[in-house]
Amino acid sequence: MKSIKSLFSIGFFLTLVAQASAQTPVDLIIKNALILTMDGQKTILENGMVVVSEDVIVSVSNGSDFEAYDAKEIIDAKGDIVMPGLINTHTHVSMSVFRSLADDVPDRLHRYIFPLESKLVSRDMVRIGANLGNIEMLKGGVTTYADMYYFEDEVAKTVDKIGMRAVLGETIIKFPVADAQNAQEGIDYALKFIEEYKNHPRITPAFAPHAPYTNTTLVLQQISKLSQELDVPVLIHLAESQRENEIIAERSNGLSPISYMNDIGALNRHLVAAHVIHADAADIALLKANDVGIAHNMSANIKSAKGVSPALEMFDKGLRIGLGTDGPMSGNTLSTIDEFNQVAKVHKLANNDRAAMPPIKVIEMATIGAARALHMEDKIGSLEAGKQADIIIIDTKAPNMVPIYNPYSALVYSANASNVRTSIVAGKILMRDRKILTVDEAKIVQEAQDYAKIVRKTVEESGEKLQ
Repeated sequence: MKSIKSLFSIGFFLTLVAQASAQTPVDLIIKNALILTMDGQKTILENGMVVVSEDVIVSVSNGSDFEAYDAKEIIDAKGDIVMPGLINTHTHVSMSVFRSLADDVPDRLHRYIFPLESKLVSRDMVRIGANLGNIEMLKGGVTTYADMYYFEDEVAKTVDKIGMRAVLGETIIKFPVADAQNAQEGIDYALKFIEEYKNHPRITPAFAPHAPYTNTTLVLQQISKLSQELDVPVLIHLAESQRENEIIAERSNGLSPISYMNDIGALNRHLVAAHVIHADAADIALLKANDVGIAHNMSANIKSAKGVSPALEMFDKGLRIGLGTDGPMSGNTLSTIDEFNQVAKVHKLANNDRAAMPPIKVIEMATIGAARALHMEDKIGSLEAGKQADIIIIDTKAPNMVPIYNPYSALVYSANASNVRTSIVAGKILMRDRKILTVDEAKIVQEAQDYAKIVRKTVEESGEKLQ
């Protein structure tokens, strides 16, 4: 006869087995986190928990249901901030190889950038620059970005390899460029790119007409029609400069760029407009009525002295607006977190109001607001069950982050890109404790440094200064 003690041990073991078998198998749990969900109620959970199965968030809770899951991996956040991955709504990632060139040259785009690109843009250059920029963004907590450039299929390959998420637009412009001799060739290139990537789980292919003033009315109308037929985005620079205003006014009998786009039937929900600096109340009403997404690029806008976008007004009126960095030759950094401080402070100055653009609005524009700008709010931008598991963990114990009384204020006014500890996209850990896991960071940085020698030589031979 078995002893009472042995019977008790067997019963306890069977209870444990029963409990284990009742647990739901999942891939990842992040526990003991200060969670900024960015859901509709801006729910904050202290000592919270995020549960991930494959590429989807299963649960966001206070952690009381921890025993209900059997996870392959558990990350103890130890009180660090866990939040949605940041979304960069506008950049030109491959231009990272040109960073710090001609930063203060007047009319830099036409005098310096376009001529430099005509000499150097190639598949190799695009790949090298995209690899470098991807690492910078991922290390800064950017998990999704929207890009406009040439050979965008090369950018797509780098995004696929590192594991990020992106909306990638093939540039269309009326003069000869590296991958097309004219706008129609650019459209044809874009169509092939869209066909190749239209079913990719993390890459959304798009058209990217450079701007209204660098394309004809017929081309803009053609792209608009194709985007609606194929249900893909259109990325464009819009209402960015005085030059653009003048050219479009002459073309359209005095219309603003936004009014012109509306007049020709090219303003619609597929459009994501970058910059939107020169926009009055009538323009803003048109953008809202047509459900247009807007990329607000504060650093690039003020660095180029083009003005301060009415971004706060657009946000408060319910437009789809998110933060962007612009290219690394314009804003110089690609990490959205480095935009936070300037977005908050410059809008206070522009509105002569210390209370303008509070931190919670900045964080919204970097997460769910940016997702809305890209019409992706059903998939990303907040930590909610059923959404894609794009998650970042931010160190709250670094000296610049201590103490934290308001996590939104700490992120906007204190944090920097190096505070991002871990970046996760579609449930896969791409960076853990600052180490990139999917690509060779050192090799990519070295390749960019080597390519910089070619850039330097090209600039010097052109007679321009490395200024």
